[in-house]
Amino acid sequence: MITRRGLLKLLGAGFLTLVATAAYPFAEVFGKPRITTYALTPPGWPAGLKLRAAVIADIHACEPWMTVSRIEAICRQAMDLEPDIILLLGDYVSGTKLVTGTVDSSEWSAALGALRAPLGVHAILGNHDYWHDLTFQRDQTAVPFVVDALQGSGIATYVNQAVRIEKGGHGFWLAGLGDQLALLPGAAHGRGSMRGIDDLDAALAGIPDGEAVVLMAHEPDIFPPVDPRVSLTLCGHTHGGQLNLFGWRPFSASRGSARFPAGHFAVDGRELIVSRGLGCSVLPLRIGAYPEILLLDLG
Repeated sequence: MITRRGLLKLLGAGFLTLVATAAYPFAEVFGKPRITTYALTPPGWPAGLKLRAAVIADIHACEPWMTVSRIEAICRQAMDLEPDIILLLGDYVSGTKLVTGTVDSSEWSAALGALRAPLGVHAILGNHDYWHDLTFQRDQTAVPFVVDALQGSGIATYVNQAVRIEKGGHGFWLAGLGDQLALLPGAAHGRGSMRGIDDLDAALAGIPDGEAVVLMAHEPDIFPPVDPRVSLTLCGHTHGGQLNLFGWRPFSASRGSARFPAGHFAVDGRELIVSRGLGCSVLPLRIGAYPEILLLDLG
């Protein structure tokens, strides 16, 4: 027979369990990023080229979920890995309206501007970076304010462009794809459906045959038809599903996100790595999708 004290203990344990369960999603939201390491030699990779890359995705700067001080700490954590190169995969602006305050582009870009690596810091934009840019939604000839912010902080930024990078006498090409979900639908914009500004042919134009290409693309949707010249595709956007209940992800940020939610994929001799990212979109919750920085040891 349970005693009064035993009943109180049982109720107390149940209450604490309920509180812990309710609080856990926020524990992941505020968690110090884990370092997820991948060591691989992509197809067509130059013999003798060893490259260490730190990859940061989906910051979604806002109060209280991703403050300037937290972004600064993430940058220090990335630099402590001593990478040769740092790659930023987009979505720097807030992805949720459930905030206590905004973080201006001048603030988050200044924090990212402290990043340093021997082969530089290189960035692309994500869908939220365009969705928050009302000027660009109306006029695609305008320079997105996120491009201005990144470049103003000394960060090379690519929209359907590529650059050749060398280390120790060996070279590869780094290409940045325009976002695949950049343009919102609606009568105000004169568009009946979502449209992208991605142009893979333009991004790869001028790259000689036989040279290795690393492609930065915010969404993984590009991967199935990606050009076979691309040695490795790097993506964010998915947040690992953000809510991952023992492998069941009730929400996906895109069709490609459902197929490639997080991790390393090899399909038809092509390689893809998808980051779970750092911040949140829509709801400031993470379950089974702990924030992460990718560390890639290539070659």
